[in-house]
Parts: sequence; structure tokens; C-alpha cells
Amino acid sequence: MKPMGPIPPFFSGEEGMLLIGGCGAASLVDDAGDTPLFVYDMGIVEAQVRALRDAMPSILSLHYAVKANPYAPLLERMARLVDGFDVASGGELTRALEAGMNAAHVSFAGPGKRDDELIVAIDSGATINLESEGEARRAVALGERRGKTPRLAVRVNPDFDLKGSGMRMGGGAKPFGVDAERAADLARWVIDAGADWRGWHIFAGSQALGADALIETQAATIGLATRLSEAVGATPPLVNLGGGFGIPYFPGDERLDIRPIGQALGTVLDGCADILRGSEFAMELGRWLVGEAGVYLTRVVDVKKSQGETFVVVDGGLHHQLAASGNFGTVVRRNYPIAVANRFGEAPAQEAVTVVGCLCTPIDRLGDKIALPPVEEGDLIAIFLAGAYGASASPAAFLGHPSPRELLLG
Repeated sequence: MKPMGPIPPFFSGEEGMLLIGGCGAASLVDDAGDTPLFVYDMGIVEAQVRALRDAMPSILSLHYAVKANPYAPLLERMARLVDGFDVASGGELTRALEAGMNAAHVSFAGPGKRDDELIVAIDSGATINLESEGEARRAVALGERRGKTPRLAVRVNPDFDLKGSGMRMGGGAKPFGVDAERAADLARWVIDAGADWRGWHIFAGSQALGADALIETQAATIGLATRLSEAVGATPPLVNLGGGFGIPYFPGDERLDIRPIGQALGTVLDGCADILRGSEFAMELGRWLVGEAGVYLTRVVDVKKSQGETFVVVDGGLHHQLAASGNFGTVVRRNYPIAVANRFGEAPAQEAVTVVGCLCTPIDRLGDKIALPPVEEGDLIAIFLAGAYGASASPAAFLGHPSPRELLLG
């Protein structure tokens, strides 16, 4: 048998039924109408926000990375919980504004922004995080044509990366941002062009579980922002430190202790150079805030044998939950935490089973040779850590299956 990752500590059962937000999984499926179903517990999200604010220095603003989960009811709640939204497309920008976030607190990153997306950002007053000199020229020209002053920050490709991160966004040739050695020149050009320079966006990596690595990266980020600002000769209105906080998906992963990170960051900010004394600082987080709050519920439609192996076939799959299949940024496929929702807490059977989706492809494998209680047709399978990079990060149109339902609790 192969191990699974740890079930988040927020979940429990009652009389053999998984509880999500205090409600039984089966009753939630009944309320939603059917499976597959994503359920998000807003109480968990709120607890994560409180924990972060308690641990981090009070000067630090909290931004939500919309790409983690853009579900509209969730965004509406997040707009009241955090200080800003970070978006990565014109579509996400529109969703952010519809959710009620003030455009002045929205920043728009991502390579390959089209002119129509830049125009929406300029017209609304959102900040564009510039990914290149070419994008800067286009944004300034579009602003001049529309008689508006664009709000422009420079996204920096740092000359370091976040050690131990699941996805490295800096330290080497990258499609993201402007190389550190050219960033100050671009910021001076933006200022000279008459645009509203909004500061720096420095994102070195994501999904890190090591506090020491995050502490080191944040100190390096503030050091880089200091050097760049001194080269420009101006105080940046905002320094976005990125995020990178990870959550435990896989066997052996442990929860990140954010308290020492906050203490170290507070010390660095207290001693920052004069050029940054008037700056606002922000942290940009997505999966750490919402990832553990989500559960993907999918119903067993068949239990079958093949060459001595047992396959549990469900009505969901990688078209809804690509990450759990191991096809979203992981090199070695490992098992997410999975449970039989209507047999929660029961002892596993002696036989390993493989949970597969309904798609006609061998990569639609949600749990590989795992230990579950005896499974029957009609049972509900729960896949945890489905609150981030789930429905919106999966190929929903593949093979024409219906889109999953989504439900926000709390």
C-alpha cells in the first residue's frame, strides 16, 4: 500500500459521516443536488486569516491571490477579510471588482497581458505589475490614448529563489517579471514617462513548508527592494513580498509554523533602510488561506477487479481535481489525503484500492494503491486539500463531462 497525505486537522466525523463545517457530507450533496461537488468551509478560511494576522507584523497588509480559488461567493467574502486582491488575468480582474474589492487595492500580474486587459486595468485604477519593458511601453501608450495615468509597479525576477518551494518563480531565466539588474532602470523610465509608479512585486516561489527558507527569502526580498529603491532614488509606495506559504499535501509533510516567520519579518521591517520607511508592505497568499478549506466529494459508481487489483471508479476525476491526479506541477505522483466520507473513521481494509475517475485516460488516477475502508457503489469519496487549484485549475471541458458543483459554507 502507498501512504496518503494527512487529513487537515479541521475535519471530524459523527456516526461514521464526515463533517464539513459542521454538516454531514451526504446532506451537503443532497443540498447541492448531486456529485461531484466542491465544498468550501469559510470558517476555516477565516481562521487562517486570523492566524496570519496574529502572527505577522501589524504593518503588513494581506492580499489574496485570486488564482488559488476564484469562486464568486468565496471572493465576495474574501473582499471583506483581506486588504487587497492579486489577479493574473483580465477575467480575474473583472471577478475581483464584481466581488466588491476596490480597484485601488487590486494588482494585476502575469505575462502576456493583452491590450484590452491593460485597458480594463487602467480604466478601473488597478495596479499593473509590469512583466517587461515592452509591457511598460504599451501600458503608458494606452494610458496616454485614454487620457488616464496608469498605476504601474515593476514585477522583479529576483536573483534568488525560495529554497524548498514546490514552484520556483525566481532565480534564473524566467518568463515572469523583469530581471533584477534591469528593474531599477524600468522603474525610472515609468516615473519619467509620467505614470504612477506603485513600487515592487517580488515573488520568489510557492508551496514552501520550511520556515527557515521563508525567513531567508523574505529578508532577501526586502534587501533587494532596498537596493532597487535606492538605485531609483524614490520610496516605493508598496513592496509586495509575495507569499510562498505551503500546506501539507503529501506523506511526511508537516504544517508550517508561521509564528517564527512573523517574528523574523517584524525584526527585518523594524530595521529597514530609510528608503523604505514610507512604504507599505504586503504579503500575497492563496493556497495557504483556502487550500485546506475545500473538500471534493465524488460518488463511487463501480468497484471492479483487474489482474488482481481493485479499482474504485468515481463520477469525478482529473477534469475537476487535476492536482490530486499528480498532473499539476508535481514530478513524482503522491497521494492526497482521501477518505470514504460515509465511513469516516472506520478501519481500513487489508486490500489496497486505486481510486480512478470517469475519464477514458490512464492518468485519471486520484488515489494510487491506498488503504480505505471497504468501498461499495454509492459511497462518497472525499478528497481533501481541494480549496485551492481545484475546479478552476482543471480541464473541465475534457471529454464533455458536466462541470462540478460548488458550495460555500459559513
